[in-house]
Amino acid sequence: MLTTPRLSGLAPWPRLSGLAPRLDDVPVRVPYRPAPGSIPDQPGVYRFSNAEGRVIYVGKAISLRSRLNSYFADPHTLHHRTRTMVQSAAKVDWTVVQTEVEALQLEYSWIKEFDPRFNVKYRDDKSYPWLCVTLAEEYPRVMVGRGAKRKGNRYFGPYSHAWAIRETVDLLLRVFPMRSCRPGVFKNHRQIGRPCLLGYIGKCSAPCVGRVDAEEHREIVDEFCQFMASDGTAYVRGLEAEMRRASDNLEFEKAARIRDDVGALRKAMAKNAVVFADGTDADVIALAEDPLEVAMQIFHVRGGRIRGERGWVADRMDDGSTDALVESFLVQLYDEVDPADPDPVAVPREILVPVLPTSLESLTEMLSQRRGSTVRIRVPQRGDKRILMETVGRNASEALVRHKTSRAGDLSTRNRALEEIQGVLELPSAPLRIECYDISNLQGTEVVASMVVFEDGLPRKSEYRRFIIRSVEGQNDVAAMHEVITRRFRRLLDDQRATQTATDGSATDGEGPLLIDPTTGAPRRFAYAPSLVVVDGGQPQVAAAAAALHELGVHDVALCGLAKRLEEVWLPDSDVPVILPRTSEGLYLLQRLRDEAHRFAIAHHRSRRSKSMVESLLDEVPGLGEVRRKTLLAHFGSLKKLRAATQEEIAAVPGFGPVLASAITEQLDKTPARESVNTATGEVLTT
Repeated sequence: MLTTPRLSGLAPWPRLSGLAPRLDDVPVRVPYRPAPGSIPDQPGVYRFSNAEGRVIYVGKAISLRSRLNSYFADPHTLHHRTRTMVQSAAKVDWTVVQTEVEALQLEYSWIKEFDPRFNVKYRDDKSYPWLCVTLAEEYPRVMVGRGAKRKGNRYFGPYSHAWAIRETVDLLLRVFPMRSCRPGVFKNHRQIGRPCLLGYIGKCSAPCVGRVDAEEHREIVDEFCQFMASDGTAYVRGLEAEMRRASDNLEFEKAARIRDDVGALRKAMAKNAVVFADGTDADVIALAEDPLEVAMQIFHVRGGRIRGERGWVADRMDDGSTDALVESFLVQLYDEVDPADPDPVAVPREILVPVLPTSLESLTEMLSQRRGSTVRIRVPQRGDKRILMETVGRNASEALVRHKTSRAGDLSTRNRALEEIQGVLELPSAPLRIECYDISNLQGTEVVASMVVFEDGLPRKSEYRRFIIRSVEGQNDVAAMHEVITRRFRRLLDDQRATQTATDGSATDGEGPLLIDPTTGAPRRFAYAPSLVVVDGGQPQVAAAAAALHELGVHDVALCGLAKRLEEVWLPDSDVPVILPRTSEGLYLLQRLRDEAHRFAIAHHRSRRSKSMVESLLDEVPGLGEVRRKTLLAHFGSLKKLRAATQEEIAAVPGFGPVLASAITEQLDKTPARESVNTATGEVLTT
């Protein structure tokens, strides 16, 4: 791939002739528009960035020249959101690729990396449960969970209701008695030598006590996965044949047991409706959209049965057509599949969509690579598949209605809160990015700080940061606040200076910070300047933060503090706080910021406190080095649990033995527990 630096020109948008110009008719100059002829006429991916250097939109094109020139046409011919994006940007750059497939892959990788605000981002409309088999473990277990998938596990679903899949698993464990307990329970029963209740009632083969070895248990797991991945009909027919043979051989007890297993399997299979008699594997996708939002719904059909369903919603940030929405959704949906490790279960043979995506051939080629065989994307025209598509479409429409109903209050409330903060602090615009800082310490020791970030009134946890304060001695929150503000904004200024002196194509030529570190290739941590800084505290903390900003020459960032006692808002150079009404949405947003920073700081402090206490207490134990101390802390989790452990439990930790365990217990016994008070929370700590 060839990376082309941004080329700037001064060609403005043309004015409309023959009309008296009104205020909104005056074309906006685009000083960053590339010079004529500088854009290559090749496939590639482009990105628009704002004045701070943040990427706000990523797109791909078969012809970069044709596509980019369309953004700089008469603004009145552009969609409102597209016009807003172009006017918000300060530069555009691009990367040339060889094929449209490469452009498709690079576009989505950039969208994941930069999270542009003007790109469509599909979000799960609720948390869906998965059925997971932990194949990476020696004795795999089956469990129902939510959230992101983890490598080494096999997943089935997602399903609409957790209770329904738990009932199904309970039925299947009678036929496939695999492990379903957590690691702690498994380890405990392995030590005591007795199986759990499931082992006694036949719903677990009890590998914890050696009833089956790892290889035999793996066979049970493989049969379970094969049954879940298919329609189950062939497996049930095999059991029925085995039942008849047992009956013919007068093995009536065995035949009765198999009969009950068949009944359990048929009951489990009945929970999944048959929609395709031919046993088709397909994902059926439909959408419902309006000018502002879009809802996507998918039914996963495997072996002709509906195995799971899932929904997404997204804000429409551009004027993308329906086929472009379908394309971006398919790329995101199957992104979890590693191209180097094809998965025919995750990517079905057939994908049914309401309209064909924009880059049909390129997308088909990419998904075929991820499946390991040919994938077909098509629009159903008639029959059962068309009927099911209409059902999925109705689900999408209902999901969009539910989402708009539930979100209306939240969106308006957030906007009202930001507007109130803007008015109280007399800001030129609503603070779309707010950073909040808090200090936590234990009687002057283990001083740490936290930085949390809210964007558009919502937490952005990927931007959270932690600080360890080393230059401040004793309990001095004011000095600690001065240090953390200095460190955060010095890093921002360093990024800006690095940008101004950079000579490679990834720089922004002084228009904003360098977002990607040229040495590591990773995003810079403090690349974006906030609109507002909030500190947890009153006038002293605000004065310390203001002094730090003044010393660094930062004068374009608003600052305030929120004191806990009366929830007063303190401003720099003011002896009188601002008192917001208790019903104020702006005050509620500031309280959420402060509480989130407090929680994040306390979590960091507790983790460091546990590690430091264990290390200091066990320093004098002979033969216990740094690696074993970390192993001990990771195994027991806290000093309190380590004190409660017996010598035999410590000796059972990998790498420890009876002699070392005896030395550890002696050290713990001769060092009695003491109580201290966390100055940040007031809680009594036993160590």
